Amino acid sequence: MDLKQLKALVTVAEVGSVTRAAELLHLVQPAVTRQIRTLEHELGTALFERTRQGMRPTEAGARLVERARRALTELDRARAELTPAGGSVTGIVTVGLLESSAELLAEPLVSTMVREHPGIELRVLTAYSGHLQQWLDDGDLDLSLLYNLTSTPSLNVTPMAREQLWAVAPVASGLRPDQPVPLAVAAEHPLVMPAPGHGLHTLITTTASRAEVELDVVIQTNSMPLQKQLVRAGHGWTILPAVGIAGDLDAGTLSAAPLCTPEVWRSVVLGVPRSGRTSAAVEVVARELVEQVRAAVHSGRWPSARLPEGL
Repeated sequence: MDLKQLKALVTVAEVGSVTRAAELLHLVQPAVTRQIRTLEHELGTALFERTRQGMRPTEAGARLVERARRALTELDRARAELTPAGGSVTGIVTVGLLESSAELLAEPLVSTMVREHPGIELRVLTAYSGHLQQWLDDGDLDLSLLYNLTSTPSLNVTPMAREQLWAVAPVASGLRPDQPVPLAVAAEHPLVMPAPGHGLHTLITTTASRAEVELDVVIQTNSMPLQKQLVRAGHGWTILPAVGIAGDLDAGTLSAAPLCTPEVWRSVVLGVPRSGRTSAAVEVVARELVEQVRAAVHSGRWPSARLPEGL
């Protein structure tokens, strides 16, 4: 197999159409079809099946697409790092941001990189911590914010901040940042919770169990924007890190207060894979991400967060 075949494979999988893939690759359709068939002949298995929705990878095809995409990304990264750029640091860096922190950190990080390090191509992905950790382990991310994690055999972890969880309610509930709410009081209301398997779900339910507080969970979702939307619509309260609701409080669309009795904290960390060499471009992005977190906490834009000593 060669690079042209791998590019054809990945492009067809992404767009679901040989015709559209040929347009994107600036090839004629028979050429793309031939590249796919050559791969299938070499591997002795079908890589795609035709459906009404278009070309869909088979199980074998999906596995090959995943590995081909990573191989092509690594080649793009190597090309970017080796291309002379007047002595500046170059490369492709894929960074993961917690969904709750993306609104606060993404734009300042991108603006600084564009202004001060134009040779670095930044790719930003957002998700919950569990997904980001899996992407780090799989090699799809170069570095990522995570939470409630210590160093693992596959990751070096650096503490970034500690952040308190807040009870979040409709505006009419009148919660105030200067008047903490006991967990038992929040539990008196129907709760819109993160879905099981999410780190916040585990943290909240474990804390409630230890405090002997019974939660009235009515809805569970894997989307923080949807959690907030459902609270605004009056379906209940929720519990979220303060950084995820800072904009909503400023806009007056939600009310919120820190949880107390007991307080609930999460630790935000920076994870970097142990395997392989950390490129200069990744080191630059890591330093800038640390600076953005520090600036957000010092300015008060990251409510109730505390920096570890030395950061």
